[in-house]
Amino acid sequence: MKRNIRQLIMLGSALALAACQDMPLEEEAADMVIKTPTNDNLRLVAGYRSTDDDCQLTGETAFTIDFLDDAADLVSCPTGSDAAQSLVEMYNAREVAETGGYTVYTIPRR
Repeated sequence: MKRNIRQLIMLGSALALAACQDMPLEEEAADMVIKTPTNDNLRLVAGYRSTDDDCQLTGETAFTIDFLDDAADLVSCPTGSDAAQSLVEMYNAREVAETGGYTVYTIPRR
């Protein structure tokens, strides 16, 4: 009986190890997890068009203070992203700065 239990445990361990071999490489997994760059110059408040938007409404910092305007929203998107391109197309956003992987845009309020 004990021998059968040991064999089952060894078989289960072998199956678990085999399953791990099909997992993506650590480098690939890291690429999938990181959605947007981090940046100390920007205070990213919330998604601009929706809660999961990569373009983020951007608050006041020492870096952004010169770009803030009462008549416009300041929005930051990952540089070169599809989200940034669609923001420009949808809202006629005007680029005002780039920093640490983000492009900062100003969008007139309607």
